[in-house]
Amino acid sequence: MVNENEFLLHSLLMGVFITYVYDLLRIFRRVIPHGSFLVSLEDFVFWVYCGIEVFLLMYHESDGTLRWFAVIGALAGMVSYKKLISPFLVKYVSLVLNKLLSVIGKVLKWLCRPFCFLLGKAGHTAHRAGGKLGVLFRRIRRRIRSRVAVSLKVLRMNLKKVRDE
Repeated sequence: MVNENEFLLHSLLMGVFITYVYDLLRIFRRVIPHGSFLVSLEDFVFWVYCGIEVFLLMYHESDGTLRWFAVIGALAGMVSYKKLISPFLVKYVSLVLNKLLSVIGKVLKWLCRPFCFLLGKAGHTAHRAGGKLGVLFRRIRRRIRSRVAVSLKVLRMNLKKVRDE
């Protein structure tokens, strides 16, 4: 009887653990958005990992036999975690990470300003002197500006998405 209660407790904890790992994956997806192929690949790897973990739990605890109370215990752990902790964890951790990335983006933009200014001045001077070198400096400056602008736009979109949810 003690072993079965211990097995039920381990099943509950396995359900909580599986849901927690998936929440980490959800947070990652909110902070760094990516396409459906990578989402599918991440889900596949996640479910293979979970299958292995559940198999190892069943193998070590009940010699590989499927116990329905263990399945019900894992489901109870998943549902309780999903209702009690998951909404707050995903929402606020992703919000904090997005704010942090926004601040980092602003700092990087601020740090790049002198370089863009110098590249602009160097390009202007080189344009007066030779032409091709000036064009090169202008292209580098535009590329830096556009990449910083795109990064900030992605960060703003992610923050808006998090606020809307």
